[in-house]
Amino acid sequence: MKNIKAIIFDAYGTLFDVNSAAEKCKDKIGDKWEGFANYWRTTQLEYTWLRSLMKRHKNFWQVTEDSLDKSMKTYEIDTSMRNELLDLYKILSPFKEVPEVLKSLKEKDFKLAILSNGTPSLLDELVKSNNLENIFNDIFSIEEVGVYKPDSKVYDLPIKQYQIQTNEVAFLSANTWDVSGGGNYGYNSIWVNRNNNIFDNLDYKPQNEIKNLKELLNII
Repeated sequence: MKNIKAIIFDAYGTLFDVNSAAEKCKDKIGDKWEGFANYWRTTQLEYTWLRSLMKRHKNFWQVTEDSLDKSMKTYEIDTSMRNELLDLYKILSPFKEVPEVLKSLKEKDFKLAILSNGTPSLLDELVKSNNLENIFNDIFSIEEVGVYKPDSKVYDLPIKQYQIQTNEVAFLSANTWDVSGGGNYGYNSIWVNRNNNIFDNLDYKPQNEIKNLKELLNII
């Protein structure tokens, strides 16, 4: 980690809590809100991978809508909540330590960026709604290449922008498939394992695993 020049963050599930939209509606949804939230997220990711394989690209917001519609039917949630859930997804809450850690890293000599499946407008709104707009040097969206992670074209984006080597990037994600994608590409991938999960067998094991972003400050 001594040669790190850029610290790149995944957005959804790493900086921002993807379950926070459903959680804010848990009084209306009831006890099944968490299962519903997890199903929505899993379906959303599956759609990104399947569309990449089929070469039938839709942007992340369209995928989010499609996966929500299926999830609401599966969990028998009143369709009148659709717009409310979508509006809340645009302003997901960050994990509690995120603003403090990002501000601390901003004071150091690193490029800071987001590399995400999200559309540029979605990511801009997410960052601004959480008062983080002055933190990042760049916000990279897969829309620049028209294919979702873990395609190597996505991980190319910061390398081309900063003209650095792959091993000069510290890449953080809570998603094991994304950690593996970045690691197999050549990044120093760090797994943000907030929920004590088991890592997937995808030909990459990260040297560093942390429970939250505060632990990053001990590594970098």
